[in-house]
Amino acid sequence: MTHTELSEMANTIREDIVKMLVSAGSGHSAGPLGLADIFTALYFDILKHNPKDPDWLDRDRLILSNGHCVPVRYATMARAGYLPVSELATLRKFGSRLQGHPERLRLPGLESTSGPLGSGVSQAAGMAIALRMDGGRQRVYCITGDGELDEGNIWEAVMFAAKERLTNLTVIVDRNNIQIDGITEDVMPLGDLAKKFSAFGWHVIEIDGNNIEAVINACRLAEAVEEAPTVIIAHTIPGKGVEYMEYDYHWHGIYPGQEDLPGAPPKAEQAKVALAQLRTLGGQIRSEHQ
Repeated sequence: MTHTELSEMANTIREDIVKMLVSAGSGHSAGPLGLADIFTALYFDILKHNPKDPDWLDRDRLILSNGHCVPVRYATMARAGYLPVSELATLRKFGSRLQGHPERLRLPGLESTSGPLGSGVSQAAGMAIALRMDGGRQRVYCITGDGELDEGNIWEAVMFAAKERLTNLTVIVDRNNIQIDGITEDVMPLGDLAKKFSAFGWHVIEIDGNNIEAVINACRLAEAVEEAPTVIIAHTIPGKGVEYMEYDYHWHGIYPGQEDLPGAPPKAEQAKVALAQLRTLGGQIRSEHQ
């Protein structure tokens, strides 16, 4: 895909996310919208994977540690061919394969079940060392939220990965500066994450996480690092593309139409406004049926 095609795909995925959440009547908005560029880069450029053979032995592994952001993964997987786009409307429905947190055994192409925060980096590190022991050349990618870095288990895994020099592991931190209770630096200050990871022995790259080209370049650079695992600190805009959601932590765990909030349209109009803004994001104009 060209850069323009990737950007258009990311915005289509954002529209899918809004539609999914409204259909479900529950779910998280801000994080998934902010991660759309990263997931588009992963599934349409970076990852070695095969939708027709999800268990392909030589595939790269992708762990979503902050599992509540899974709508962006479902939408991206649908657009990549893992499931029908029409199935996205079953998000969080009884009996659906698309639950509010990913369940590994429900949907081919998911590598882990995630819900309790703080576990993903440990899972990813375990996969990375196992693949290395087997002589594999596959890479492991792990997405984690910045609020999730409050969890001690994360830093145990960070120490372990550095000790084992897991150069086949890339962690992408979604640095959107919000979590469910507020701004990350108010809830539990994270400080200079680049210096922290560097002190733990990791190779650190900082990027604009809403720039698809920057995401791709950072992941390619990580492949060339031979002395340490790599962390990509990706600065993203929570609620990206929906003006009344952007940077507002209140949208961490609610969907368009759930509540009347300051600065937002009346809840009956929120979904309509969100989709209208997304259809013109980046100067692109897409029809309602794309």
